[in-house]
Amino acid sequence: MIVKFFCPRWGSEQIPWPVFLENVKAAGYAGVEWFPYGEPTDPATVVNLLKQYDLEFSIVMAVIPMPDNFKEYLTAFKEQLTALSQLQPLFISAQTGREYYTEEQIIQCLEVCDQISVPVYQETHRNKWTFAAHAVGPLLRKFPSLPLTLDVSHWFCVSESYLEDQQDTVAEAIRHARHVHARVGHTEGPQVWDPALPEYEAALAAHLAIWDEWIKQRKKNGDQYCTITPEFGPPPYMVMGDRKGSPQQEQWRINLWMKIFLDNRYNQD
Repeated sequence: MIVKFFCPRWGSEQIPWPVFLENVKAAGYAGVEWFPYGEPTDPATVVNLLKQYDLEFSIVMAVIPMPDNFKEYLTAFKEQLTALSQLQPLFISAQTGREYYTEEQIIQCLEVCDQISVPVYQETHRNKWTFAAHAVGPLLRKFPSLPLTLDVSHWFCVSESYLEDQQDTVAEAIRHARHVHARVGHTEGPQVWDPALPEYEAALAAHLAIWDEWIKQRKKNGDQYCTITPEFGPPPYMVMGDRKGSPQQEQWRINLWMKIFLDNRYNQD
């Protein structure tokens, strides 16, 4: 099984797309992860450029702007998902709803996702219905085929733990995961300073235990490939402090470190 790594466009919106894609290609990424509503560039132009560079892409989305009530949200959610699906990404990672939505409202959102022409994965994310393990677990058990984009850094931060006492839910989430956001968080925040530093050894190990099991299961399932996005973000996710490079340089460096580290771990059998 091949692990394909996607480079996040998040944090590089100021870089012209041709320059960005040259860098992505040179770094050995298989594709990009992109939020079309996060910048003014015509999405069709970007898709054509991606084809020219022989790069795949996935889309991450959240409803923008956020409506004032659920009825308007559901309408906007369906409209935006439908429009984004027409770009024909491999899949869409949806940051769905809000953390205070009722189970009935969440189910209505999931029903919309089932109507979209490309796979829609629920991204585990603070501020959304997937904000914490304890909130997601019951719906994973109710909907055995519900697919996730698993970013466990959010759950570690929300619970202020490495979920040692919620391992059944973690195991369920691993079974439901179809894509992974490989950002390393910790018990007091969603992103460490630098995952290569020894003081974050425990945080990295907690993430690796989950990612290793996910890779093991994908192989056991006979998948030909799976996808990972190293997703360390720009400020305010990134604490600048005494860094040597600019925010964009530091974000690129850390994500590339994560990509190379995981490539060596999973693709060098």
